[in-house]
Amino acid sequence: MPKKVTGKKAASSASKTMTSKSTGKGSKTAAGSALSQTKAPKKTTSAKAASTASKVLRDGRTSKASKTAAGSALSQREKAAKKKK
Repeated sequence: MPKKVTGKKAASSASKTMTSKSTGKGSKTAAGSALSQTKAPKKTTSAKAASTASKVLRDGRTSKASKTAAGSALSQREKAAKKKK
């Protein structure tokens, strides 16, 4: 499966999120993760950043730019290995 990278639109949204003074810590964590993967197909989102990105997506107060960045970061998360029963 080919590795994903952050696209131009998501990178632009992530940049806006990072520079906004009113953006919360969680949104900035997700945006930073997305930005760090702009041209780096071998990088993946950490478990902590993925959890934060998930919270950002569920928060009704979050801006569209923050949600775009969080979605990008979350889509680049390595799939967890299935647990054996």
